[in-house]
Amino acid sequence: MSYRKSLLAASIVAGLCLSGALNAQDSNPTSDNSSTSTAQQQKDKIKQLAAVTVVGIRGSEELSLDTKRAANSHVEVVSAEDIGKLPAKNVADTLAQLPGVNISSSSASEGAFDEADRVSLRGTNPSMTQTLINGHSVGTGDWFVLSQVQTVGRSVSYSLLPSEIVSQVVVHKTSEARLVEGGSAGTVDILTRKPLDYAKPFTGSVSLGGVYSTLPGKTEPQFSGLVNWKNDDNTFGVLLEGFYEKRALQRDGQEVVGGYLPTTLDGRTVYYPNEIGNALFQQKRTRKGGSIDIEWKPADNLTLDLNGFYSKLQADNINTNYMLWTSNVLGAGGSIMPGYSLNGNVISKANLAPGTSTAYGIYDQISRPGAYSKTSYVSLSADWNVSDTLSFKGEAGTTNGTGESPHQNVLELGENVGGSGSWNMNGLGSPIDWSEGANNTTPAGMAPSFGWIFGEQDIHVKDKENWFKVDGEQDFDGTLSSLQFGIRYADHTRQSLEDIAQGPLAGWTDPANFPTSYSSYPGDFGSQLGASVPNNVWMYSPAQLAAFDAKWANRDPVTRFYWNDIYSVKEKDSAAYFQVNFEGDRWGGNIGARWVHTGETINDATTSPDPAASSSNGPITTSAFGPYYWNTIKRSYSKLLPSANIKFNLTEDLLFRFAASQTLTRPDYSAMAGSVSLDDLTHTGTGGNPLIKPLISTNFDSSLEWYFMPRGLLSASVYEMSLKDYVDFADVKRTYKDIQASTTAGHDVFATYTVEVPSNVNGNVRGVELNYIQPIGDNFGVSANYTFASAHADGNQPLEGTSKNTGNVSAFFENSKFNARVSYTYRSSFYATVSHGSQYYQQGVGNLSMSLGYTINKWASLSFDAMNLNNPTTKYYYKDPAFGSQPYAFYTNGRQYYLNLHFKF
Repeated sequence: MSYRKSLLAASIVAGLCLSGALNAQDSNPTSDNSSTSTAQQQKDKIKQLAAVTVVGIRGSEELSLDTKRAANSHVEVVSAEDIGKLPAKNVADTLAQLPGVNISSSSASEGAFDEADRVSLRGTNPSMTQTLINGHSVGTGDWFVLSQVQTVGRSVSYSLLPSEIVSQVVVHKTSEARLVEGGSAGTVDILTRKPLDYAKPFTGSVSLGGVYSTLPGKTEPQFSGLVNWKNDDNTFGVLLEGFYEKRALQRDGQEVVGGYLPTTLDGRTVYYPNEIGNALFQQKRTRKGGSIDIEWKPADNLTLDLNGFYSKLQADNINTNYMLWTSNVLGAGGSIMPGYSLNGNVISKANLAPGTSTAYGIYDQISRPGAYSKTSYVSLSADWNVSDTLSFKGEAGTTNGTGESPHQNVLELGENVGGSGSWNMNGLGSPIDWSEGANNTTPAGMAPSFGWIFGEQDIHVKDKENWFKVDGEQDFDGTLSSLQFGIRYADHTRQSLEDIAQGPLAGWTDPANFPTSYSSYPGDFGSQLGASVPNNVWMYSPAQLAAFDAKWANRDPVTRFYWNDIYSVKEKDSAAYFQVNFEGDRWGGNIGARWVHTGETINDATTSPDPAASSSNGPITTSAFGPYYWNTIKRSYSKLLPSANIKFNLTEDLLFRFAASQTLTRPDYSAMAGSVSLDDLTHTGTGGNPLIKPLISTNFDSSLEWYFMPRGLLSASVYEMSLKDYVDFADVKRTYKDIQASTTAGHDVFATYTVEVPSNVNGNVRGVELNYIQPIGDNFGVSANYTFASAHADGNQPLEGTSKNTGNVSAFFENSKFNARVSYTYRSSFYATVSHGSQYYQQGVGNLSMSLGYTINKWASLSFDAMNLNNPTTKYYYKDPAFGSQPYAFYTNGRQYYLNLHFKF
């Protein structure tokens, strides 16, 4: 038996022995029969608070702290301040104000946006954090094409989850046997409202307003509404919610797309930045959907509930990148002029010698009309109280998530032939100053040369799960308060079965075929980044790119079928558990185990038969990118996951917790599929590994909580996660057919690609969390928390997503008419992934937000929310033993202001 398993077993046994000793004290015959009175009073208070509509910041904090205090495991809680009003505009941003919670705005390598999209816990990547709604899974999808075809996680996109649906969010930092497996670092459970929870027979609310985004300079409408009705007997109720929210986005960025490449200069090997570009991203987002909940009590001991939810995020976007193509110049015999500067072995400042008869720049314009993501679920549950002490709950449901890019309309042009170019690097804190000799304000002035039409079409990634579960609970009198038990079965499918990789038709390069009109980058592009870069770059509109590609792109569904991105993962999960709950006068807790079995069938396409496959059909020779083999890999595994939680009330207001558990996170679906996505321009790609193992984490957690006053808390936590078979990424060299070069040459051309694939390593995460919440007088309050995390993988390598330091500070004021909250969140730098053979990191970044509210009367109120008030620039950098730390990307998204008028009736 390993040391970790021995320590885990010893921890659980020690907890039981200690609880037994306390039980002996509790069984003193002179004590009364209300040994659980303190805990029961706390639970009764929570029920009383939850039975009414919590209004205001103070009411929200009181309910959240009472829920946390009463829990028998380590949780953090956020409660809605009013119907449809969380402490922050976005669900993920709200969670970021909790200790140990990190957020990110992307799921793959698409860079940073203005809205948080992923949530992670305790210095781990988002795949290790499970997100549930009302205790069940939710299908997810991503609107961005790289998130659809690259290796991304099981994490849920919070962009699909509007704050209006939330009643309360519970973050489980320690495991319990009753919780659905999957979150090795923890579980986020989003709880929605139920019709019979409302105090009045009829409740309604409407919110009307708009959002103004500073970079695009546009205002778009926002709407949400809720109607709840229940009968006077409180036995039947219906709740309906709807939302329609539009936003305009613009992101100004600089990217070193081609990484850092070696060259020989004055007899020594040095590195230079390749493809430095002005990356402009523009988007229109429309999120719409709603939910329904029908609750019926046909008998006093039976409750039936039908709950459904639908959300779609329409996300049309255009991404343009005007780049200095350094490698093309140097690869064609060009040179660097005297007077260059070196920073270590990196050329930090240089001028390219002019006159080489090749393109000094390359320009990508990519429009993605119709891109969207959506999610939905339907669940039917029945709560049956068989007797005063025995109850069962059964639930069945289905959830669907989709990410789709029906079209990518692309035009790539080499430009500035025979021109010039220069760059001047400014360290990691500021973008690179660069220029080209071309007149970039018109197509003719850029002297375009050869180009390409690329881009995958008809991408449709499906994420579906059907589940069924039965939970039971037998209550007892005395220290053993209850026994929980249950089973669960889920059938999950994740697949991408369509992908057409377009290419150019003959004659497309004739300038006479190009659109005759054009627009340009915004006049102030890059001004907030603080770099000297080419301005007023010309560009085509999405409609022009669509018309051009419709005429000149080859989208044959057979010969252009892109098997590299085709895969299917079918997963059948079974689980059974028991959990014993204990409760004494000064202590409580639980101990249990969850048995999990997973069976997987993986299908993917590779250019040669997969040795791990049970069958490989092929070769498939109909595609221009082939030949391919369609592989089937089957595997299964089982695991018993023990858990124990115990809490002690050292005094009336001082509480100590300890927990030990093992948790499991299955590999990302796309990580298991062996399909490969390639970039012919940079000769890089991403791929999967069907033999990747599930992550097993052995966890320990201790916390001390001092509730020193009403709505006041001072707490400290320490935790450790020992990670076995953590999923990291490594670069491998593989040979593939270079489609772009093959088309240009008229025959097959093969090249070596650097492909990023998942691999198993071991790792460790240790951390400390500090949390402080205090009301000041009747109207003010402050909160602050800090998390320190130390993490490493084998060979002292970094773990993805670990920020060493994370902190939040918040202050509020509230009276009967006015409320205000200001919050600042910061996370230090963290390792993001591997790109172009090098690790790349996101630098530390802080975010300032503000919320204001004014109550007009008992029916109406105003709210004003400001996001990204400090207009943060998100910065990324490469880190490589060959050339050190060098800038990779810089993004700014501007500020966003929301103004809404709310009505309640």
